[in-house]
Amino acid sequence: MKKVFIDTHCHLNFKRFNKNRDQVIEDAHQKGVEICVVPGTDIASAQKAVEIATQNTNIYAAVGIHPHHTFGVTHAADTLQNEMQELAKLLIHPKVVAVGEVGLDKHAYDDTKYPNYQIDDVFLKTQKEYFIAQMDLAKHYKKALIIHNRETKKELLTILDAQWSEQMGFHTVFHCCEPDEALLEYAITHNVYIGVDGDVTYGGEKAAFVKKVPLSALVLETDSPFLLPEPLRAQKLYPNTPSTIPLIAQCIAELKGIAVEDVARATTENACRLFNIAIAPRG
Repeated sequence: MKKVFIDTHCHLNFKRFNKNRDQVIEDAHQKGVEICVVPGTDIASAQKAVEIATQNTNIYAAVGIHPHHTFGVTHAADTLQNEMQELAKLLIHPKVVAVGEVGLDKHAYDDTKYPNYQIDDVFLKTQKEYFIAQMDLAKHYKKALIIHNRETKKELLTILDAQWSEQMGFHTVFHCCEPDEALLEYAITHNVYIGVDGDVTYGGEKAAFVKKVPLSALVLETDSPFLLPEPLRAQKLYPNTPSTIPLIAQCIAELKGIAVEDVARATTENACRLFNIAIAPRG
């Protein structure tokens, strides 16, 4: 039986793919990756994700503003309202299946376009306001929610507890989930999916964590062009692309001691439920 995969998170809208995007999509299809979901990280990249999805039958878009890109927002309330209105315009598009990627982030990035980037109370307050506003959009438009969390578990779970609604169950994913028992417990009790990327192939905490995650809670993602899996990382065969999804699936299968076909089937079914999509025949 042919293995069918879904890459639930790949940034094909990034400039890195401007010269070979069509070939990257075709290469993924050749490896059995039948659907890719392309998330936005700001308004421009969200619009680009919708454009790519419109041009490709089995590509879908998510639209959202990454917490990193709320840095330096001045007159936050006015800016937030204007940007939520722009996202709302995109959310009515039939190829938009989620709000994302959105969330919270306290990591001190060295490589950033923002001068004087630093985590302080004002920045975190803005992140939280954007996250809650975008959760509200997901609930209003009945879209899935792609959550980015980096070093903010306590703040994230506090907001989720306060804002959670029944419709979010099976329609929320912890993107590239940190290997944390509290996040796993929350995911299991609230029917939140766990996104697994190429870093599972690096061993260590992430591999040990994924062994604990029920197959019914897993979805596959590459986070292309980032998180290149092994053995490609050792060979420095950058950038990462959706065609590496089978390597991630194979690693999960080996960690769990099951067939890769079982990983493919379960994660594809999970992704279809997460985004309320079906795999259409290729024309």
